[in-house]
Amino acid sequence: MTASGRVVFSRMDEVVFGRPAAEAAAELVTRHGAERVFLMVSGTLNRETDEVEKLRRALGNKCVGVFDRMPAHSPRSAVSAAAEQAREARADLIVTLGGGSITDAAKAVQLCLANDVRTPQDMDRIRGAVEVKPPTVRQISIPTTLSAGEFSGLAGVTNEATKVKEMFRHPLTIPQAVILDPEVTRHTPMWLFLSTGIRAVDHCVEAACSNESTEFTNASCLHGLSLLARGLPRVKADPADMKARLDCQLGSWLSMAGVASGVPMGASHGIGYVLGAVFDVPHGHTSCIMLPSVMRWNKPVNADRQAMIASAMGHPGKDAGDVLDAFIRGLGMPRSLSEVKIGKEHFDRIATQAMGTPWIPRNPRPIPTPAEVKEILELAA
Repeated sequence: MTASGRVVFSRMDEVVFGRPAAEAAAELVTRHGAERVFLMVSGTLNRETDEVEKLRRALGNKCVGVFDRMPAHSPRSAVSAAAEQAREARADLIVTLGGGSITDAAKAVQLCLANDVRTPQDMDRIRGAVEVKPPTVRQISIPTTLSAGEFSGLAGVTNEATKVKEMFRHPLTIPQAVILDPEVTRHTPMWLFLSTGIRAVDHCVEAACSNESTEFTNASCLHGLSLLARGLPRVKADPADMKARLDCQLGSWLSMAGVASGVPMGASHGIGYVLGAVFDVPHGHTSCIMLPSVMRWNKPVNADRQAMIASAMGHPGKDAGDVLDAFIRGLGMPRSLSEVKIGKEHFDRIATQAMGTPWIPRNPRPIPTPAEVKEILELAA
């Protein structure tokens, strides 16, 4: 029987790489005909570097506002505040400069503006709704980390009331364009750059190991993985190596071929959502801790796919879980739940809540009950 499947392409127009971010952004704004650009940026970059000022100068009087108060995990209250500011500024385009929380928050802001959502509670109307109005104010993103959320139409927003990370989505929330400039990542703390690099590794690995992967997504994800496997240690050894930084950025872009075209992630992402929302563990660290254990637990059903992972990382014939474990340790990242102060007394809650994420039901090795999640957590303890 021949293979059959479907690869869905996103509504992103272009990716610009290796050029100064401010210059590229100004060109894109002109080409898109935007006149009222609202910036959503990292507060640290705004206070401690001139990157935001360079962007403002390049945009000139088209810049109509700056929001720089987005906490980690994109809480609803901050998303709502940003949407209100963008609405008052009559923005016709959002440009983001910062990490994944800012990128995701801007996607949610697009939906708030289109659907007249004005309070955190009102966001219930657009969460998972089928009949949401499409965004009319689109987004251009300049990422400073490697978690690569700018390449998907999914936005993860934390509901502070329930401490649950919720998904907001629409095909048009994906940025119209992404600018990959290695220079703007120089200011990103090394732990954050490297750990979000492992987040991108996690996208590559879980997509290539998925039962629903395709040859197209495998090609992108395995090449992305090889770029990340080479680039991350080089950046750690020499933070001024811009070619290595760009290799990592290109690897993180390729890592999203699976997610963006509909290939599901697995248990590492599913458990990671809970660790982030409930215990405030940074996203990159959730992947550092969970991915090798998930691989080991899944190996009985997909050893052939895991062999591709080890080869892409330069270790053909080795166990992929061991290769990932050693690689993550070599970057100085946490490798166990105990290192982020999560003890076994929390495993029941994590396991139960993880069952409600989109990814646990589509893990390559079936996870019918919280008991199987607890087996993985024990491996990562």
